[in-house]
Amino acid sequence: MRVLVVEDNPVLLRSLADSLREESFAVDTAEDGEEGVEKATSVAYDAIVLDVMLPKLDGWGVLARLRPGIRTPVLMLTARDAVPDRVRGLDCGADDYLTKPFNLDELLARLRALVRRTTGQTRSLIEVGDMKIDTAARRVFLAGVDVPLTAREYVLLEYLALHRGETVSRTALYEHLFDENDDSLSNLLDVHVSNLRRKLGRDLIATRRGHGYCIE
Repeated sequence: MRVLVVEDNPVLLRSLADSLREESFAVDTAEDGEEGVEKATSVAYDAIVLDVMLPKLDGWGVLARLRPGIRTPVLMLTARDAVPDRVRGLDCGADDYLTKPFNLDELLARLRALVRRTTGQTRSLIEVGDMKIDTAARRVFLAGVDVPLTAREYVLLEYLALHRGETVSRTALYEHLFDENDDSLSNLLDVHVSNLRRKLGRDLIATRRGHGYCIE
């Protein structure tokens, strides 16, 4: 899943981006509110982590620019933990609120929950035939057997499963699974799809010629 982190503290920004990438998120970053708005309105992110106290344009201003046109779920991340600030954030269009200092595991769980909610998936377990995907543990089981996947294979499978029944274009897959530093002109997508078919069955992912891929 592709996430935008808007944070002006360079140490925290780098640490958070690195931690999210270790969890297989594709991460773009912005160091001020105006840059955050520019990126959030030009890329279809799965979630946005937004600090409140930002230069050029604060978090409230960013939300005002994004809502209601941009419906990407927003997790506010800030040191301001007073109840009125939390209420203001939620009323301005934020979907969740986490105060600094925060626990990384909690932030990851909240991000996963936001992404699931936007796709209508209320549980952390996705079932497709005899395949089960545990999005919390990031593990895949086929007929009860644990199937090891690489990080990229997993995020591709999870995204297609969250949108099962839909044909997802190659462009959309690149936009959601690879960040601004990845080479989207490579054949990475074809390689990952081939590997998933080899490990989970050739009929799992259908190719829609000229359109994209689909899990029925």
